Amino acid sequence: MDGRDWKKFLLPYEQAVEELKVKFKTLRGELKSREEYSPIEFVTGRVKRISSILDKAKRLSVPMEQLETGIEDIAGIRIMCQFVEDIERLAELIKSREDMTFLYEKDYIKNNKPSGYRSFHIIVEYPVQTALGMKRVLAEIQLRTLAMNFWATIEHSLNYKYRESLPPEVTNRLSKAAEAAYQLDQEMSSIRVEIMEAQKLFEDKSDIIARVLNGIQELYFYHRVREAAQFQLRFNELWDTDDAWHLKHLLHQVEEAIRRAKKGSST
Repeated sequence: MDGRDWKKFLLPYEQAVEELKVKFKTLRGELKSREEYSPIEFVTGRVKRISSILDKAKRLSVPMEQLETGIEDIAGIRIMCQFVEDIERLAELIKSREDMTFLYEKDYIKNNKPSGYRSFHIIVEYPVQTALGMKRVLAEIQLRTLAMNFWATIEHSLNYKYRESLPPEVTNRLSKAAEAAYQLDQEMSSIRVEIMEAQKLFEDKSDIIARVLNGIQELYFYHRVREAAQFQLRFNELWDTDDAWHLKHLLHQVEEAIRRAKKGSST
């Protein structure tokens, strides 16, 4: 065991994880703001624990002085997707980015592990600007569906409990659960279009409602109390309906009232 300062050793990896999380969350928001479908459901990240780094180094026979190149997942990012199809699209987006260098991929979806584990791993080299200058660190980006992630989380916990030596009965049940998770993803893919359309309708309605209510508040700001109160009453009548057309019509009227209010306040 070398006498390295682990806190200093892990600092660039911690910085890389935080920056990558922000970048992928920003990508998700950007795609949505352009009214495009985002393949990113949510993003998490972690720096591998020292004990896990040492265990993996021992298992892979990586010398202590080669941890930075021999252990590729000290910095780990996990991105969850709704559908298997989203993973392929997201992988291409990541590989085309210029703020990180794509090294290689490991496709455990098409070639799942014997345990049933499915996920898509991308190894990248990411530049971190530290107080001592630029440092390039390796990071692993895992792309999974929600079903894949649920199964993998359970498997990880069980492996920790049994120290990587699962009883045959548990292994068998995990294998069946992995197949069930795979079938769930297949079923979701078969109705992907319908799910996406339903989500788009929900988001559109939510956006219209927010804009109407914000517009009503803006009318109060311009002291258009009567108009604001009338619009609020009409909104209350439409609130429990699924009549998107009338909500859009109300929004246009509110926005027109705001334009008149602004014009009146400037004269």
